[in-house]
Amino acid sequence: MSTETFRTTETPLTQDELAHAIAEDIAPGSFVNLGIGQPTTVSNYLSPEKQVTLHTENGMLGFGPKALGEQVDEDLINAGKIPVTELPGAAYFHHADSFAMMRGGHLDVCVLGAYQVSASGDLANWSTGKPGAIPAVGGAMDLAIGAKDTYVMMDLFTKKGDRKLLPECTFPLTGVGCVSRIYADMGVFLLDGSGIVKVRELHGISLEDVRDRHPGVEFETL
Repeated sequence: MSTETFRTTETPLTQDELAHAIAEDIAPGSFVNLGIGQPTTVSNYLSPEKQVTLHTENGMLGFGPKALGEQVDEDLINAGKIPVTELPGAAYFHHADSFAMMRGGHLDVCVLGAYQVSASGDLANWSTGKPGAIPAVGGAMDLAIGAKDTYVMMDLFTKKGDRKLLPECTFPLTGVGCVSRIYADMGVFLLDGSGIVKVRELHGISLEDVRDRHPGVEFETL
């Protein structure tokens, strides 16, 4: 039985606060992939005591926080081409071996960005379907389905105010029923495939507003 309880704050979380919250929730000893963009910032908040091993799809296992200054080695980058540090025991390998790890169920958690997530856990994060959009899904589909848990890190609404949590995704899907948690600036939501979204936290928005702004989605607090 979950020991998590519903809680609220008066203001939305910043990106750094959100990255810290995700890092806190990753279990000690986990093997984790952090997707391109916002998810990469999670590495800055993983304490060495947790012994979390980070994987990047371009072929590295065991990297640490973002490299700064003299730490930068252009040969040590993550999938987003950001220089990273290496931790004791770090390993490097072929791209194909990296994808075998992803597809073989060897990752405990992946953290990905998203354009949309459905209440049942479907993920759309590679294309909006518009002309000129990114032409291929890339490794996101392998991560979303291959990892034991897929966490999404995103804003709850677009800059135009459109909702990103929907009854059903309208953009091309990356994976079906794969998302177990959404970490958003305005809340943390748990998905179990039932179509009912469990609300663990709300930040700067009330439960009533969440329900009003997400017609067709059923919410329950923990």
